[in-house]
Amino acid sequence: MRKNFGPHPWSYPQPVFIIATYGEDGTPDAMNAAWGGISEEAELSMCLSPEHKTVQNILARKSFTVSMGDAAHVVACDYVGIVSGNDEPDKMAKAGFHVTKSPYVDAPLIDELPMAVECRFVSYDPETCRMVGEIVNISADDSILDAQGNIDPAKLRPITFDPVNQTYLVLGEKVGNAFADGLELK
Repeated sequence: MRKNFGPHPWSYPQPVFIIATYGEDGTPDAMNAAWGGISEEAELSMCLSPEHKTVQNILARKSFTVSMGDAAHVVACDYVGIVSGNDEPDKMAKAGFHVTKSPYVDAPLIDELPMAVECRFVSYDPETCRMVGEIVNISADDSILDAQGNIDPAKLRPITFDPVNQTYLVLGEKVGNAFADGLELK
C-alpha cells in the first residue's frame, strides 16, 4: 500500500548546492539551493528565484561556482540559505567562509567546501526560474581524493536536503557498482 501526498517538490536526493558569486563591487556572496542538477554533459541547471542577490550577481558577472555542501559545514551551508545577501552584505564572513578567485570563471571558490563546479552563465528564464551554467571546470581539494586521485565520497561527506522532514542527510555508503552489478541480469 502507498500513501499519496499529492504534488510537492520532493525528490531524493536533493543536492545542497552552495552557489557563490561576486557582486558588482567584488563582494563575495553565496546561497544554498537544492533544486538543481546536471542537465547536459557540460551543463548544470538550477531553479533560482530572481529576487536572490546571487541571481542578480550571476546576471551581472556571467559566472558562478557551485560547491557541494558537506557535513563538516552544515551550519554555514544552512546559514547562507536562510540569510539574504540583499539584507546581509557580509554573510560569507558571518558564515565563516573564505574565498579564492577561480582561475576559470569570474566567481569565488569557497575554501572550506572542498569540491566545486565552476560555471559560465548560459541562460536564465525569470518566469520558470531556470538558471543554466556551462561547466568549465570541476575542482577538488587534495583532502577528499583517494589514492588514485579521484573524489572519495567518504572523505567529501556530501549532504543532501530532505524536503519532507526538512533535514540534511550525509551521503557516503557504497551499496553497489554502477554499470556493472546489473550485468548479471543480462
